[in-house]
Amino acid sequence: MTKKNSSVIFELRAELEQALGRKLKTPNDFVFCVGAIWDKLRQNISPTTLKRLWGYIDGADTTRLSTLNILSQFLGYTDWDGYLAHLEQKSESQSAIMQQPEVSTSDLKKGTQIEIQWQPNRRCVLEYLGENSFVVIESEHSKLQKGDTFECMSFYLHHPLYIDNLVQGGNAPVSFVVGKRDGLTVVKRYI
Repeated sequence: MTKKNSSVIFELRAELEQALGRKLKTPNDFVFCVGAIWDKLRQNISPTTLKRLWGYIDGADTTRLSTLNILSQFLGYTDWDGYLAHLEQKSESQSAIMQQPEVSTSDLKKGTQIEIQWQPNRRCVLEYLGENSFVVIESEHSKLQKGDTFECMSFYLHHPLYIDNLVQGGNAPVSFVVGKRDGLTVVKRYI
């Protein structure tokens, strides 16, 4: 099983949406995806499974290998391992070994504040809520706004921040990338 909030799953979802030619945001979008998979592979996958993977509904924090194999095959790979090999090869020129994170949620206590900055001139202060969840308490020049909540596990300097289950107002949860091109330029932890 694979954690649904990993950057690899984020990439898989983006590639699937690109292959489908639409974002998966509504129940009908997930039914459409199920139909496309059936038409191409004659493989069954549940719309509910896809909704969980996309964070559209709460549920399992992990995804079964059989599901990842089907989704990888839909994209033209032999299986999940083939998809992972593709990602590794694709990112060789952009790869970097990620050392210890600047901040990991496993080291945080509820109420700890984290400041992050990224280009151009973006800044947020986050408060840790526990269980890998954060709330934005300050925001400058960012699409993340005060009161937004999201999940992530770690913050790496000079790497993008991949977040899941971003909730803004009454909207359905979405995934989001912060500092997609240049990564985070500042990561500060306030105890």
